Amino acid sequence: METIVIWLGALALYVAFRVWYGGWRGPLTQAEIDAYLPRLPESARQNAKEVATLREFLARDDAREFAMLNLVRLAPEPVPHPETGELLPAMTLLEVYTRDFVRALLRKAGHPAIAARAIGGYLDSWNVEDDPGWTIVGYMRYRSRRDMMELVTDPRFANSHAFKIAATANTLSFPTSPRILLFVSPRVWVGLVIALAAALLHLALG
Repeated sequence: METIVIWLGALALYVAFRVWYGGWRGPLTQAEIDAYLPRLPESARQNAKEVATLREFLARDDAREFAMLNLVRLAPEPVPHPETGELLPAMTLLEVYTRDFVRALLRKAGHPAIAARAIGGYLDSWNVEDDPGWTIVGYMRYRSRRDMMELVTDPRFANSHAFKIAATANTLSFPTSPRILLFVSPRVWVGLVIALAAALLHLALG
């Protein structure tokens, strides 16, 4: 009986994780889109072209996960702290924003998939602007477009967003739909961890 309880509990835990990690709320409605856009940070609302691009992306919501590719060039010289004015390295200020954002992202089943430091300029390029000197490449997994909008319109990030703006000299972001992922997905390793814990408990009680 104990064995059945252990493995049924493990199965229930994994199913609960899959529901949370995968999401279940369906595509965004037009009413939701119309409500989110006016709540964007003022700096984002000022760029009419990007707002139109965002609206189109939200209107084509398929309720599936996606990953945001982020290219960031940090300011090369120390920049003023948004609150104190103290000159600090740009990376120090960016970490203030990143810490708050990643915590909130994790609560919504999102997470960094790749974070890397650039170690060279363009080695292969056609008909693009000159490399501004990107500093960081990030690849962030979002459970849904709704989660993304809830994060970027959360007023709790209003203060920390100023740190991102102060630290960043250039940035470029666009959403992607992963096709080939060679790293182990949480869908796999979380299941393996739960199974291992259940097996160890089974052995301990057996």
